[in-house]
Amino acid sequence: MQTITFIGNGNMALSIAKGLKEKYYIEVAGRDMDKLDRFESDLVTRIDKYLLKDFDMTDKTVILCIKPANVEEVGKLLKGKARVLVSVLAGTPLEKLKKHFKTKAVVRAMPNLAASVGASMTTLTGDHRFQKEAESLLGAVGDTLWLNSEKEIDIATALAGSGPAYLALVAEALADGAVKQGLKREDAMVVMRGLFSGFGKLIQEVHPALLKDGVMSPGGTTAAGYAALEEGNVRSACMDAIEKAYKRATEL
Repeated sequence: MQTITFIGNGNMALSIAKGLKEKYYIEVAGRDMDKLDRFESDLVTRIDKYLLKDFDMTDKTVILCIKPANVEEVGKLLKGKARVLVSVLAGTPLEKLKKHFKTKAVVRAMPNLAASVGASMTTLTGDHRFQKEAESLLGAVGDTLWLNSEKEIDIATALAGSGPAYLALVAEALADGAVKQGLKREDAMVVMRGLFSGFGKLIQEVHPALLKDGVMSPGGTTAAGYAALEEGNVRSACMDAIEKAYKRATEL
């Protein structure tokens, strides 16, 4: 069984590791052994655990899951030259990764929170020699899409990487709206979850504009609610959110 090495033991590392543990042997390097023990416990499988200082990544397939601000510091702690480094760090260019980590190849990947339930939308770019391998690796936690430039993956980060937070806001707001009109909170949550579950399947097959038109009858309830969303500039706010998140990704 091939070994996958995680540098970093945060939530994203755990989410990806959960998707990989049935097909790969997992090892993790981090700063704190107590946190590494909790990582192993949460993963519910045996792993090898190491402290970052002097960890040797020679010829290893590494998934880098640290904070972007810690790239230089962590790079100095590691020894050896990795076979390939797959980075999930938002807005961290390939050149910066190559500068601070010794590796034969680099791939950037941007999974999202849904990796924890095997339903991530992960975008990738980098060394084409490892395209199929990276797609297979991250395919264990959902769908993947290889992009041809770092600009594209930074834009995709703003959409798919940050998107769960935007949709969570919409979900919470819709449920709150139903509660405001008199529906019990627990019932509003059940209805909202059912809405998102069904919509997630529909959007795989039908263009958003056609979905909207299919629901909106003339002078009906959907038309009234939709008009309120337009009056609130929801469409413009969503587009602005992508722009702001993209710009932030390029600044990291």
